[in-house]
Amino acid sequence: MSTKALEELVQHMENYIECWKQFNQFLNLARAKKFTIEDENHFLEVKSVIVQELELILAAMEITAPTKEEVHALIAAAPSLRFLAESQDGALRNMESQWHRIYIGWHAILGQLKVQQQADDAKSPLAGLFGKKAK
Repeated sequence: MSTKALEELVQHMENYIECWKQFNQFLNLARAKKFTIEDENHFLEVKSVIVQELELILAAMEITAPTKEEVHALIAAAPSLRFLAESQDGALRNMESQWHRIYIGWHAILGQLKVQQQADDAKSPLAGLFGKKAK
């Protein structure tokens, strides 16, 4: 993967993780049963972005976890904020647990990409000019 492609993928992954943070914020809104129709619409948009961006990430790199099926299962289990607000507390806790496992998985992948990015930077012929040492 070229340096530019890796840089773009890191940026893309950071934006993707922000979408996952928003998903969790919506879970909290549903738990508190305090959301508007605009929140409901925004929740639908965030879920759409998560699914679409997942395909772009999977096309750019091979990922073993979180799996596409795990992401789709979580998104499918949250059809609306109203549905979540009417769910039992245990169901919401299970969903939060699934979200957390996936969220941590994305952070691990982002960390791996950043390690690869640092290794590529160290190999650069310009690294010596700017004080970076090759390993």
